[in-house]
Amino acid sequence: MKQNIIQEKSYAFAIRIVKLYQYLCSEKNEYVLSKQLLRCGTSIGANVEEAIGGQSDKDFFAKITIAYKEARETHYWIRLLTDTGYLSEKERISLLTDIEEIQKIIGSIQKTMKKKMTNE
Repeated sequence: MKQNIIQEKSYAFAIRIVKLYQYLCSEKNEYVLSKQLLRCGTSIGANVEEAIGGQSDKDFFAKITIAYKEARETHYWIRLLTDTGYLSEKERISLLTDIEEIQKIIGSIQKTMKKKMTNE
């Protein structure tokens, strides 16, 4: 099977987010913000998977766009958790580096799909 970078990266990121959620709940007693992060941070990969299984280019584009929106929301919650003292600067940098890379990859996929769908 061909390697799919966004599929792999979004899945690995989802694992990080689940572990971060567990940490925030058990060590920091933070449940509300971390739940928001859990939802959107794991949704990226789920939507990438749905996009890959899309029935058409339009379906693929719709799901990959949702993945991009979820990545942007994840970026927001990471910043908020940092600025409210739940995440360290080191954690912030590491997480933001990963999510920004995911956003760039998905953004590139969106641009490619727009061109493809426009030329059809």
